[in-house]
Amino acid sequence: MVARRYSVLMSPGPAAESLNPAKRLDANFARHRALTLAHIVPAVFFITFLPFQFANRLRVRFSKLHRWNGRVLVGLGAYVATTALVMSFTMAIGGANETAATALYATLLLIFLYKGFRAARARRIAEHREWMVRAYGVTLGISVTRPIVGAFFAARRLQPEQFFGTAFWLGFTISLLAAEGWLIHTRRATATR
Repeated sequence: MVARRYSVLMSPGPAAESLNPAKRLDANFARHRALTLAHIVPAVFFITFLPFQFANRLRVRFSKLHRWNGRVLVGLGAYVATTALVMSFTMAIGGANETAATALYATLLLIFLYKGFRAARARRIAEHREWMVRAYGVTLGISVTRPIVGAFFAARRLQPEQFFGTAFWLGFTISLLAAEGWLIHTRRATATR
């Protein structure tokens, strides 16, 4: 998705008013090129390197790298969440519904990163892990939102302005619930050992 968005931003097309819904979305992002790039380019690094923080083998064998990478990723995640907040209020396609969803989940990401970082600094490792799993769950929300948006496009019953908010609520809520489910599952597995 980022590669596509980047490609569109580097070669903008005709005016949005005369285009199909997908092209209107592209034109909206092109109108806010600098902000979109400021969000998606660091987000690629954040979402690419974040999973490595959960790899047990890497975390144990290279604990110093885990700590430094974690610090960088917390800063990067905070930056990505902050740009998402700005985007929420300046370029929401789905109006107030989308703004509410994206602003809430960007704020939750900031809170989870902060709490996870504080727990790590205090050496409360189990608590740190849980906050970071939640942060990861919120981060993956955008990936879950994409097929939902695709399904709405495929149905061709609504315009993006009508379904984007709902798609964001569904995508982010599903991914955060999956993260909470994983935490419950892994707590039980640990308790039964």
